[in-house]
Amino acid sequence: MDRGSFRRAVETGDLEGMIGAFAEDAVLHSPITHPPFEGREVIRALLGVLAEVFRDFHYTDELEAGDGTRALIFRARVADRDIEGIDILRFDADGRIRDLTVMVRPRSALEALLAEVAPRLAAVTRKNPPET
Repeated sequence: MDRGSFRRAVETGDLEGMIGAFAEDAVLHSPITHPPFEGREVIRALLGVLAEVFRDFHYTDELEAGDGTRALIFRARVADRDIEGIDILRFDADGRIRDLTVMVRPRSALEALLAEVAPRLAAVTRKNPPET
């Protein structure tokens, strides 16, 4: 799999393309929950919600480590807050994302993200909001 497919899918708003970039047993570490999101279906639900919440999302930079790990730096808006963040992607032998860690700043933007995502995610998954 092409390691740039996730970025292209995000930039074009292609949710199926985003999900297709993940390994079946992928793990996503969120900045707003302690337990990670595990597996493609759970990650699909989260990415669907994020597509509703983020406005003007765009990657500004891309960094690659010697082991193939990629860092995608982004900017966006959540509610009335500017947000800056980084997606750290680690890949399996087939080039699919096995681990995605997301970090965001500043704290006010993180709080706005939590306020927007938690109720939507609860509605989508029909479970309690993720533990914070």
